[in-house]
Amino acid sequence: MKIDEHIKYWLNSADHDLDAAESLFVAGKFDWCLFLGHIVLEKALKAHYVKDNDNRLPPKIHNLVKLAEKTTIPLNIEQKIFFDEVNDFNIETRYPEYKQEFYKLCTKEYAEKYFNKIKEQYKWIKSLLKSEES
Repeated sequence: MKIDEHIKYWLNSADHDLDAAESLFVAGKFDWCLFLGHIVLEKALKAHYVKDNDNRLPPKIHNLVKLAEKTTIPLNIEQKIFFDEVNDFNIETRYPEYKQEFYKLCTKEYAEKYFNKIKEQYKWIKSLLKSEES
């Protein structure tokens, strides 16, 4: 697979997941919306990893901060803190001992705040890929 096809693969998959996350938000499934939001950012970072690492397959990790550190993306401290918080959405939705507590935490307001920021960060990561292609 050529590098541009590989990047497109990750971004198309992220776009698909973002659409599903939007549907989950509308349906009031806020915990799963945020879980998919994490995956959207993960896939965007993996697209960037492909670009920055000569089309190599991204590592099979889910930690957004560690993935970003393996790219040229210039994260500031606020973004690192945010990505670390979003990492919790991946863990807390998967494991039963955290799931019920996370479900209670995920009010519409809580999810909306994080989901809007996830979409903002996703758009920013995608813009970095496009600006570097020019």
